[in-house]
Amino acid sequence: MTLVVQQVILGLLIGGIYVAVAMGFSLVWGILNIVNLAHGALVVVGAYLTWWLFARWRVDPFLSLPVVAVALFAIGYVLQRVLVNRIIRAPLFFTLLLTFGVNLAIVNLLLLLFQPDFRSVTPAYAGSGLGIGGVQVPYLRVGALVVAMLMALAVALLLNRTRTGAAIQAVGADRDAARLVGIDLRHVYALTFAVGAACAGVAGTLISTIQAITPTAGEPYTLQAFVVVVLGGLGRVSATVVGGLLFGLVETLGQTMVPGLGAGWANAIAFAVLVVVLLVRPQGLLGR
Repeated sequence: MTLVVQQVILGLLIGGIYVAVAMGFSLVWGILNIVNLAHGALVVVGAYLTWWLFARWRVDPFLSLPVVAVALFAIGYVLQRVLVNRIIRAPLFFTLLLTFGVNLAIVNLLLLLFQPDFRSVTPAYAGSGLGIGGVQVPYLRVGALVVAMLMALAVALLLNRTRTGAAIQAVGADRDAARLVGIDLRHVYALTFAVGAACAGVAGTLISTIQAITPTAGEPYTLQAFVVVVLGGLGRVSATVVGGLLFGLVETLGQTMVPGLGAGWANAIAFAVLVVVLLVRPQGLLGR
């Protein structure tokens, strides 16, 4: 029973990471109708920026979150205005090609800057945790879950309680009608992509505290974000939260409770969950 409780807690904590990873991906897909294949690369950019601040100035990773978020917001805004906006109304295939090309460019730039070596962020409390009745709860993972939930709350408040959020949702609902009432589509497109990139940067910071990073580490996170969005359903922040936590549980319990499976089966479990959800409930658990 202790083992089951431990794995459930660990699954929820890992699910917090998946919530952070998928939040920006879901926003860009839901509003701009773009499946951003460069999302994982942006996550890794956030991780490397966190590592650089920690290695150069010993900035605590949680204190570096605002800096990373602002930097990725700026990168996302420029990236959308310069490149992505040119194919915003193009068929899905063209957006996939463009974002895949952006992914390759970012990965190769990171390889030039940092080499393919493993990097890690190890604050003094990295190996510490709270023990409760034989169950160990790592402080870093708890902090990551709290940050992910706060980020989801911030995105929900932005979309539902601000004029900017109303404009973003209006563009997602009907672009032509939004333009007729005076909304600057290009600015809203770029703003949406920038918020998604900022969320990716926050996810990268959280990931850098719990595992080593390399320039090519982003592709699994794009897959995981896709699975989380499909699992929870596209269109609401709450769906991404539920999808991320549930996927973390499924992946953790699948690796530990099923004989013969281990950490190397993470992507296989993700694909299996994706296929099952598409067959049983293609709109997702909470999708509209």
